[in-house]
Amino acid sequence: MKNNPVVPYILILAFGIGLIFFMSLQGADNKKEIAAEHEGGGETTTETTDANADGSALVQSCIGCHGGDLTGSMGPNLHGLDEAHIVEVLTKGIEGTPMQPNMKTEEEAKAIAEYISTLE
Repeated sequence: MKNNPVVPYILILAFGIGLIFFMSLQGADNKKEIAAEHEGGGETTTETTDANADGSALVQSCIGCHGGDLTGSMGPNLHGLDEAHIVEVLTKGIEGTPMQPNMKTEEEAKAIAEYISTLE
């Protein structure tokens, strides 16, 4: 009587499917936490806020739309914009765009605006 060579493959396949299933359950349990992190709504500590006070680290959330050097991509070029305008957009948003109201606090918006105004 010979062993069937397909059995190990079926066992590995069943184990893989089970592993994927249980990992997806873990992800479903953490769905809100993961979404908050991707939206930038995760918890911030005083240390994080202090480290980002200069604005250079805060612009990381801008890179996705405005490009790595903030000269424009899906969103417009940010170089040369007035600081007051940047603060207004970050706090009040622009209707019909991904720039929603209250994206940044007033303090964060001012730090970002100051940093962007130094770029050439």
